[in-house]
Amino acid sequence: MYEHVTYESLLERMLARVPDKLDKREGSVIWDTHSPAAIELQILYIELDAVLREAYGDTASREFLILRCKERGIFPFQATQAVLKGRFVPASTDVSGKRFNIGDMNYIVTEKTADGEYQVQCETAGSAGNQYLGAMLPVEYIKGLQRAELTEVLIPGEDEEETEALRKRYLDSFHEHAFGGNVRDYLEKTNAIPGVGRTKVTRTWNSDISPADMIPTESVERWYENTKGARDVEAQRWLDSVFHAAKEKKLTVGGCVRLTVIDSEFGAASAALIKAVQTAIDPEENAGEGYGLAPVGHVVKVESAAVRPVNVKTSLTFEDGFGWNNLQGRLEEAVASYLLELRKAWADSPYLTVRLSQIDTRLLNVPGVVDVQHTSINGEQGNLVLGEYEIPVLGGVGA
Repeated sequence: MYEHVTYESLLERMLARVPDKLDKREGSVIWDTHSPAAIELQILYIELDAVLREAYGDTASREFLILRCKERGIFPFQATQAVLKGRFVPASTDVSGKRFNIGDMNYIVTEKTADGEYQVQCETAGSAGNQYLGAMLPVEYIKGLQRAELTEVLIPGEDEEETEALRKRYLDSFHEHAFGGNVRDYLEKTNAIPGVGRTKVTRTWNSDISPADMIPTESVERWYENTKGARDVEAQRWLDSVFHAAKEKKLTVGGCVRLTVIDSEFGAASAALIKAVQTAIDPEENAGEGYGLAPVGHVVKVESAAVRPVNVKTSLTFEDGFGWNNLQGRLEEAVASYLLELRKAWADSPYLTVRLSQIDTRLLNVPGVVDVQHTSINGEQGNLVLGEYEIPVLGGVGA
């Protein structure tokens, strides 16, 4: 805002206020006394410009953006610790609370899930804890233990929220109001759970049953009255309760909400992550009773997005010295990178389309590839349209 206010312009304005009958040339007493003041004033304007930038959420640096966010009740997501599955041999060895190491990371065993299988938590917060699988070494000797390994990531660790992601949440808060179990409310609360990357909210009434379907019609009422006495006491008591509740429209209160999630690595959510989200939002043992983050009356079902394998077949022309043997990894990496871009956009799209033209382009951009022909996706030479709750994952790339 004050870019035009420079040392030269300030000094010129200051000297203009001095009578011309006095010596104002460079090196004069007047010039020498005004010059340092002009420098200090320029610094002041630079600082003033910085103050104005930091005062607005759109331009504030991270430190001051966090302060603006606090005014809206918004806080940056902190880094979280990865939770993985550990397998230990022999299965009879008790490793609860024991610490293990892979590379630069230490892990601690937290919970037994089956004989020889435990949940293991990385001691270092952040996505780095997701990177290691394989054999672990115990930090201290464990009698009888023969082998320990990490087999899969259950709940991915996440890095601290990036500044631009925090800024977007801050700006979105002015026009997207989360309240009382609306879509925005579910998105904010679910995405804030450690390990969750993206969420789709589906407002349903027990999937395909509408509230009106639960109200008995006249023919149903006649059937109910005409069949009284034809059932045993327990069955009649149950039917009486259901019939009167439906007739009084009590069965139409509340509804069922489906949350479809992917993890923070933009892959399918593990059973452990689904269980954690379900417990946080609407515990199954108290479904609809408001003991989780969901409002009273909302029965929430949490599911993972389904994985759709993408197998690419193509005919490639290579430069001299290149071929499938030395480019296979790069070709798969190029297609996998494209599919990752699609998965990141999954929550904001009604459905994803894996485009043949994009795959051809990504393959052609791999150094050593001259031409791409006859590409197919899952055996079809056309785009692959996924379902609303499906995400694409690379199956393979070959000739």
